[in-house]
Amino acid sequence: MTLQPADGDKILSANFAPWVQELGLTVEDLGERHAVLRLPWSDRLAREGGGMSGQAMMAAADTATVIAISSARGGFVPMTTVQQSTTFQRPVTGKDVLVEVRVTKLGRTLAFADVTLTAAGDPSPAAHATTVYAVLG
Repeated sequence: MTLQPADGDKILSANFAPWVQELGLTVEDLGERHAVLRLPWSDRLAREGGGMSGQAMMAAADTATVIAISSARGGFVPMTTVQQSTTFQRPVTGKDVLVEVRVTKLGRTLAFADVTLTAAGDPSPAAHATTVYAVLG
């Protein structure tokens, strides 16, 4: 069963800490092995110099990966981050960030994904992450 964006939004509201929910993430697209979430621009998330904070972008990548793995598994199950490596390539200033996740391997207990973060309307990557999750349920 492929989840719909509304299902992803329900997973966000039911399973994440309040500070993650305060990022304002929304699910734009959801498929069998992918998800696209939107991290809305906010001056509260800007660092010195005006770019989107790397911490906010990493939290968005981490959260979006949970949504993508949930979609690949047909629903949410408890999971935990094992590894996340992020490379920042260019700043995002004054624009929402689109977080696109592709699940590259879905095993019984581990899941692997690639994450690309772009400024809305700009196809050039702002950051790239690779992630590994332990599936607990």
